[in-house]
Amino acid sequence: MARHPRLTREDRPVAPDAVWLRAEGSGIGRPPRYTRDTVTVAAVRAADRDGLAVLTMRSVAAELGTGGGSLYRHVAGRNELVDLMVDHVAGEYQLPAPSGRWLDDLVALAVQGLAIHQRHPWLTEVVGTPVVGPNGLRLSEHVLAVLDAHPAGDSQKLVAYAVMNALISSFARTLHGTPDPERSQAQAAYVAHVLARGEHPHLAALSPESPQGPDEVFPDVIRRVLVGLLEP
Repeated sequence: MARHPRLTREDRPVAPDAVWLRAEGSGIGRPPRYTRDTVTVAAVRAADRDGLAVLTMRSVAAELGTGGGSLYRHVAGRNELVDLMVDHVAGEYQLPAPSGRWLDDLVALAVQGLAIHQRHPWLTEVVGTPVVGPNGLRLSEHVLAVLDAHPAGDSQKLVAYAVMNALISSFARTLHGTPDPERSQAQAAYVAHVLARGEHPHLAALSPESPQGPDEVFPDVIRRVLVGLLEP
């Protein structure tokens, strides 16, 4: 059987450097007018105002009053810029020292996360693998520090963290939606009409009290889910 030639270090494919490991600018010509952080802040500002779907390198350049080509001295493209944006807003988390009450600490962290998502609604549009920039790593390290004394295994802790993040995004998406008053009234009238005919008795037996909003039930939902995932 013929053997494949052994790859030398120079022959092996090299993974692209993460943006946080690369120096800014080309080193040729005049120093750039803006820093990578300035570009990221402008992109976050534009996405907060207009949404992520319309964000382009050109639109961010317009936000800064410069040409689109100049941004490529700082980032390789839009996907990399979005990674920078996600990690940038992850820096808004306040990460106090663990209190020794892991559940209280994680619920408080999740409440912060929901508030951050409400300030930056475009976060719910970001899909794919998690961003592991400096702030994202600090956040993950903090969660594991909070759970350090917990007897659950590493994979169990990581699953709980992933589920917590998914719930934050799901609740944020619900809160960001703007209900149509006319549509809501029409739906309520239809439900009342059907229930008045005696159909769906279990629904009819529900308390008429107004249900709590998503932001009101969120801490309790997070608490219950984390207990279910991490407690025997």
